[in-house]
Amino acid sequence: MNSITIEKSVLDYKLKVPHIIKYMGSKSSLLEYLVESFNEIYEGEDICDLFAGTSVLSGSLGHGVTMHANDIQRYSAVLAKTYLGNYDWSEYETLIDDVIKIAQKHVDKVHKLYSDLNYEYSTGMDINEFNGIEQQQQDLIYLDFENVEHHLFIKSYSGTYWSFEQCLWIDALRIAAEDYSDTPVYNPILSSLMFAMAYNAQSTGHYAQYRDAKNLASMNDIIIYRKKEIVPYFKKKMIELMESTGINEFEHTVTSLDYRECLDMIPNGTLVYADPPYAFVHYSRFYHALETLIRYDYPDVLHKGRYRTDRHQSPFCKRTEVVKAFEVMFEKIKIKQSKLVLSYSNTGMISLEKIMELAKKTLGNKYDVTSKAVDYTHSTMGRSEDKSREVKEYLIIAKPII
Repeated sequence: MNSITIEKSVLDYKLKVPHIIKYMGSKSSLLEYLVESFNEIYEGEDICDLFAGTSVLSGSLGHGVTMHANDIQRYSAVLAKTYLGNYDWSEYETLIDDVIKIAQKHVDKVHKLYSDLNYEYSTGMDINEFNGIEQQQQDLIYLDFENVEHHLFIKSYSGTYWSFEQCLWIDALRIAAEDYSDTPVYNPILSSLMFAMAYNAQSTGHYAQYRDAKNLASMNDIIIYRKKEIVPYFKKKMIELMESTGINEFEHTVTSLDYRECLDMIPNGTLVYADPPYAFVHYSRFYHALETLIRYDYPDVLHKGRYRTDRHQSPFCKRTEVVKAFEVMFEKIKIKQSKLVLSYSNTGMISLEKIMELAKKTLGNKYDVTSKAVDYTHSTMGRSEDKSREVKEYLIIAKPII
């Protein structure tokens, strides 16, 4: 009697995915390890990236499998849609120049209306002069800007992470993007702007706080960033995205939901990758400026970091809620009869042993639950000491027993 050989499904992936934002805990360097782990249990189903963050997993896998990218932060959805978009770039040969022309009109208008808002940095200035210029810009938060409709960044962030001029171009390119809001290229434009913001910011790579000039060395370092320009970085990333993306006819899904709501809507049997926050510090504290860019909703901002007052607080970052958060996730995975690959760290809120205990208890005897670990360098986005930490990245793999 002849036996039938069933060919195993194997995920194809891109190891090099265009980098867009600086992000703590990005899984870019772990892509190969992750996909190899997925392939241990993958059988051709859709994949849900439950806490997508930079959405690099969508960038890696989205050309060969149907993805559902989810993250409660809206900027993550923009990144996912950028990677997963379906583009015919031949229809947009002059796109970059066209976007910059639209933005230039806004910049010229603001310069004309507010000609006194002109801040010059020079390497020969003393620290008191420098801090005075910085303070003048920071005080623009009290100016109404009633003569110009779009002024969110020049009002809320001048002299903080960016200079007034950089904020003006951020506003201008954000406005220009809206001319393409009903086209596939809208999200690559926004993503390229997020890239430019990251590499012009004088902070350490995130937006928890901007740096103060406490001595000549820090002042001169900040001036280097103040003299950078948004447009060249914007153009650079747009060119890279246009060269690395193209036709993609998969029916991907991108959502900005709480993880519980997302798990409620996925199809039964989906392979879920979960990479929840590990630490007590909420990611919304580090990336609030990106959220504000995408929403462009003129929020009230508080404290030195100019934080949104409505920042998301994850239960995975609260000691009193983290155990329940895992239990709920495992319960919803069980209801959906889904497979789960869960990333966590040995520096996380709870131990691997506790997670395994919760998983086995909640999923029950109808699931096979295993774990493995890999050494991993976790970026903390620090400016000097403690830029990165050597950690163990755990993978908890749960698969229904048939």
